[in-house]
Parts: sequence; C-alpha cells; structure tokens
Amino acid sequence: MGVTQQKKLGQAVRSNLFCFVIPSAVERISLKQKRISTAILNASSKSRKMKKITTLLLLLFLASSFSSKEIITEKNIKNFSLKSTDNKVISLEKYKNAKGFIIVFTCNKCPMAKLYSERLNKLYEKYKSKEVYLMAINAMDTVAYKEENFKLMQKKVAKEKLLFPYLQDKSQKVAKQFGATHTPQSYVIWKNNTGKWIIKYQGSIDDSALEPTRANNYLETAVNELLQNKTVNNPNTKSVGCRIFYRGEIAKMD
Repeated sequence: MGVTQQKKLGQAVRSNLFCFVIPSAVERISLKQKRISTAILNASSKSRKMKKITTLLLLLFLASSFSSKEIITEKNIKNFSLKSTDNKVISLEKYKNAKGFIIVFTCNKCPMAKLYSERLNKLYEKYKSKEVYLMAINAMDTVAYKEENFKLMQKKVAKEKLLFPYLQDKSQKVAKQFGATHTPQSYVIWKNNTGKWIIKYQGSIDDSALEPTRANNYLETAVNELLQNKTVNNPNTKSVGCRIFYRGEIAKMD
C-alpha cells in the first residue's frame, strides 16, 4: 500500500470513526469497544510506523463488528425511483436496454466506502457499454446522521468526481427491499426471462479495500459470469463497513 493511500485511510478513519456506530443516544457499541477504538487511535500518534499499523488494526476491529451475514440471492427486486444528485429521478425501468445493474449501497462519511470511489468509477465505465449499469444508493438515516444529507451527497460527487448516479433513498424503502445492512455493500441484479429483476450476487465489491491490485474482485467476476450466461459461482460474500440503521427500528436493538 502506497504512502498516499495509507495517509488517506488514516485520515478517513480518524475523522469518521463514529460513522461505524449509531449516535450516543441509541448506540449499540459498548463503552468498552469505544475505549478500545480510542486507545488504538491514541497509540497511533506515537510514530509514523505505528500509525500505519494501528490504522489497519482499527479498520479491521470496526469492520469485524459490522459484517453482513445474511444470504439474499434469487430475490425479486421491484422497480424503484430515486432522486440523483443531479436532481434527476432515476429508475430501473428507464434503462430499456439493460441486461443488469450493479447496485452499491454507500454513504458520504464511511471510511471503508471512501476507499472504493475510484474502483466504482472504473466498473461503471467498463460495464455501461455492455448494458450493465452501476448506480450507488445512500440509504443512511439523515435524522441520525446530518452528514448524509442531499447537499453533502452532491459535494461528494463533485469532490470525488463520481461518474455514476448517486441516489438518495431517504425513506430507506429501497434498502429494505434489497436487505442492505452495510456500506459499502454491492448487489448484482439481472433480468430473467419474464422481465423481472433478480438478485444474482450480494456482498463485498472485493476482498482488499486497502490494496486493490491484490484483490479478488467478487463483484466483477459475478458480472462477467452473468454476461457469459453462466451461473454465478460465488453469489454471496461477506461485506464489511458502516452499519445502516433503519429509522423506527431503534427500539428493537439490543
């Protein structure tokens, strides 16, 4: 991992640590876990070398607490319409020639999600000519997380030069339809013989957020298999990142 990427990751994790947890009034992460996280961050200030090590440990510690285990494939996805950051309404049915879609649930502040912006741009460019379209969806609760509001979504698009539609799922209905639990979490939906959209892959984009050149590209492999009319060999992988908390379900949390 290069120095620039290490610095970027360190800054993202230190400045966005509590994107991984719900606000203090309704938090699920124990005080002990927070103290461990804080201790890791404090230790990282002692030396440059230690910063690199402890930043990685922190990311792994947090990610291990927020991983998706639910298997959701072969589920039918109904058409949806959401507003994009360019103020256009985007829906599945508007893509008349689409064979499939890559749907990525992401957000503005999650350190893990920030590492994938460039990779998502490349996937968008690679597959749009093959009639497979990528779109990102922000389903974070804007009441709990002010930094996930629409204006800041627009700023993210401009700053990170995102090429694909970035949609706001303010009601969280689309995220619930997919069963999304984390950011970033990716899905591939494919049109079947009856014209319905079916989830064929769900999980992580790849297995190396820090070193993309060494990654196993699970999402890309799934799309390639579908384009070749093959069955997806690995349709479910574990995704890690920031938890999506659904509005109105706080009382049900442990």
